[in-house]
Amino acid sequence: VGHCHPDIVKAAHEQNQLLNTNSRYLHDNLVDYAERLSKTLPEKLCIFYFLNSGSEANDLALRLARQYTKHEDVIVLDHAYHGHLTSLIDISPYKFRNLEGQKEWVHVAPVPDTYRGLYREDHEDSVTAYADEVKNIIEHAHKRGRKIAAFFVESLPSVGGQIIPPAGYFQKVAGHVHKAGGVFIADEIQVGFGRVGKHFWAFQLQGEDFIPDIVTMGKPIGNGHPLACVATTKEIAEAFAATGVEYFNTFGGNPVSCAIGLAVLDVIEKEQLQAHATEVGNFLMKLLKEQQIKHPIIGDVRGCGLFIGVDLIKDQAE
Repeated sequence: VGHCHPDIVKAAHEQNQLLNTNSRYLHDNLVDYAERLSKTLPEKLCIFYFLNSGSEANDLALRLARQYTKHEDVIVLDHAYHGHLTSLIDISPYKFRNLEGQKEWVHVAPVPDTYRGLYREDHEDSVTAYADEVKNIIEHAHKRGRKIAAFFVESLPSVGGQIIPPAGYFQKVAGHVHKAGGVFIADEIQVGFGRVGKHFWAFQLQGEDFIPDIVTMGKPIGNGHPLACVATTKEIAEAFAATGVEYFNTFGGNPVSCAIGLAVLDVIEKEQLQAHATEVGNFLMKLLKEQQIKHPIIGDVRGCGLFIGVDLIKDQAE
């Protein structure tokens, strides 16, 4: 919502003057913020864990998935990046290809990119073709005696090239993953909080009939203040709690962070930033498409709201 936004600075300052404790001490801000956040999400995503960073959130999502499914393996998209912790470097092809390589429990599916990818705009059914790639990975893993805990994906792959997955892809993939006993994790760390304009969450671009099992948040949630969140279902949370090992995060969800989180939601609403993202995004896309007509080096312009990708190429045909 902008550097040093006065409303955010004020909320942080006021709460700082009152109390900032770790989250073993109960405080209304935590509950108020969880309640407010829940109104932006589908009803079944009703349990919230608060943390300090997107990497922490994704790491917890991985733990939740494994505890719930009792499986280990994870399917990710090629070129993905999910964070800087060891567990997340392991599921980030963007990183592990230059480091220690791919672990046995990690499976990489092709990015559902209809411009450069395996199946393009001229394909009769790119949605099914890309989802079938995931299905094949699952079948191959099962033959090797491995079991899938999660399909872990950014709702709009960002490091992978600002990709807009074709509508219906997540539903089909979720069908294959659920059938294999796994869960669907949507990483909204870069693309959540109204950035895509027409929806508050980028996974909603896939249609109303799609709901992930776990959603992770970071970056915009605290406008630069360390705040992150994992939202999930009661079933998954109960399986996680059943270990008897409580989830505890010293500063995740502290009163100051939650006051800031509430202020961010207020600003998004008050300043109509979601509508703004749509309007400015459409304006920018229109100008980029005008440039595309003039310059053959621009191969593709794609995007939604203020999430926009421009492909620069050498050869239109290739």
